[in-house]
Amino acid sequence: MKLIYVAIDGMGDIPTKGLGNKTPLEAAETPNMNALAQNGKTGLMYTVGKGIAPESDVAVISLLGYDPFKYSTGRGVIEAVGAGLDMKDGNLALRCNFATLGEGRNLLDRRAGRSLTTSEATELADVINRQIKLELYPATFEFKVTLGHRAVVVIRSKDKPLSGKISNSDPAYAIIDGLGVAQKEVDMVLKTVEPLEDTEAAKNAAALANEFIAKTHDLWENYPVNIKRAAEGKLKANVLLTRDASSLLPKFFNINQHYGVNFAALADMHTERGIAKLAGMDATLLPPPSGDLQHDYDVRVKALLDVLPKHDCFYIHLKGPDEPGHDGNCELKTQIITAVDKYFFGPLLKQISLKDTLICVTTDHATPCDLKVHSDTPVPLLISGNSLGSGEGVKFCERECAKGDLGLLEHAYSLMPKLMELRKK
Repeated sequence: MKLIYVAIDGMGDIPTKGLGNKTPLEAAETPNMNALAQNGKTGLMYTVGKGIAPESDVAVISLLGYDPFKYSTGRGVIEAVGAGLDMKDGNLALRCNFATLGEGRNLLDRRAGRSLTTSEATELADVINRQIKLELYPATFEFKVTLGHRAVVVIRSKDKPLSGKISNSDPAYAIIDGLGVAQKEVDMVLKTVEPLEDTEAAKNAAALANEFIAKTHDLWENYPVNIKRAAEGKLKANVLLTRDASSLLPKFFNINQHYGVNFAALADMHTERGIAKLAGMDATLLPPPSGDLQHDYDVRVKALLDVLPKHDCFYIHLKGPDEPGHDGNCELKTQIITAVDKYFFGPLLKQISLKDTLICVTTDHATPCDLKVHSDTPVPLLISGNSLGSGEGVKFCERECAKGDLGLLEHAYSLMPKLMELRKK
């Protein structure tokens, strides 16, 4: 039996007045996911743990069956691997956002208004790769744009190794027990990167990160790209926010060898591709969104069907609903969930049989529209396949999943072994 495991990024939510006290998933038209729920079992799940509002990386690590408290070494290294940068233990990898800095250290926007084009970001990246030299400590760097306002940098020491035990310059996220956690109250000020341990490696890493941030700001502030953006009434992309530093590759067990399967992953983001690649999967980065939801999900269905004969297990990560959750746009989030159901699950379910396919649908975390950040809210979960369900009418949503036979899973990393057992049966 094949396994198709779908994570819809940020789909989870809480009831909101904007949707008549429903969640976006509850308000969305989801006949295909409803049918899966009716032919399966449902429940709720904490992806990392109660009280933890996870970033996507630690949530996906958990979804794939690894305890993130044991296996996570920071998102920076995962982003670097997913972006195709060479990363070795002792290098410093940092996840970055192009952002807008105003007077002093006051941040006007953490994502430069979400309006930075790929060509603008690439031009800004090229100039710092060419012109900036790190001088506080012998080191080089490689900076790469990933998508939109997102990027990653790897700093390589020419002498001694660097440590990822440093703080974020991004005020929206903190490091707690080694994991990146979203902050509910955000002081919009560019933070100074600090060492989190009393070692030369951490002190040097923090100093290099601060030097890199300061030099990129100086170069970008009056660079032609930003002069043009300001003239057009757009926010400048004049500073980098760094977070999720890491200096060690995670030691994941090989998922194929561990379970005796052959896994393929299709991911919308470099993070998920990096995790899948490090886990031993055949990992593919899907094309960036075109703005046409039907086209984008057609592409994703075709990509899955193309690899279906070559593997027996598949992890598909769809970005969709997360961004409108961050923007507080519950109507758009509802529309995107409806589109996922109609244009992804609709065509897919016509091409496969539940008699020989096990399907799991969930999300990596909740991004409640009323909060505009990730939360620790338990997320909806369904597992569907031959003879699993009662066929009774069930709406796939948080409210109904709370009544489901799967109950409440305390950690998502317990889900993968369960799926592997069900697949055998």
